[in-house]
Amino acid sequence: MRTPQSHTAQENPPSQSTREVLRMPVQAKLAAAWTSFMFLYIYVDYFHLYKPGAIDQIRGGVIFVFDISPTFLTVGLASVAIPALMVMLSTTLPARVNRTINLVVATLYIPYSTFNAAGASWDWVFFYGLSIGLEVLLLAFILRSAWTWTRAPQRNRDLG
Repeated sequence: MRTPQSHTAQENPPSQSTREVLRMPVQAKLAAAWTSFMFLYIYVDYFHLYKPGAIDQIRGGVIFVFDISPTFLTVGLASVAIPALMVMLSTTLPARVNRTINLVVATLYIPYSTFNAAGASWDWVFFYGLSIGLEVLLLAFILRSAWTWTRAPQRNRDLG
């Protein structure tokens, strides 16, 4: 004689190949993409220090063709702070503002990211090609995610 149990659990065990697919909120995708962009952005600058002569240039008070000054360092800090803030802003701003800010900032960072290759010799083409390529791919993902962000259906206001 069988004891009363849930037969569905015994008869229909979960398949090993079935994975639960959860819909990721656009805000979380944007925050994750900006986080990835920040890691890449910072590490590219860090690995640049390994280029022969880079440290000597910095000690000489110059980066690329720019004199190291309070203004230069402030601009440098802002260029890192903006994507860092986008991680937080992507999760906290209202949808309409969030979408617009992500579209504008990602669009502005594409040419900014490609500037890294300015003045580089062909010896470094793979380093800059990979780093800029990955940064631009992440920015393109951000643009696509923000651009295709669907509106929530409006609720019937008469029911409230």
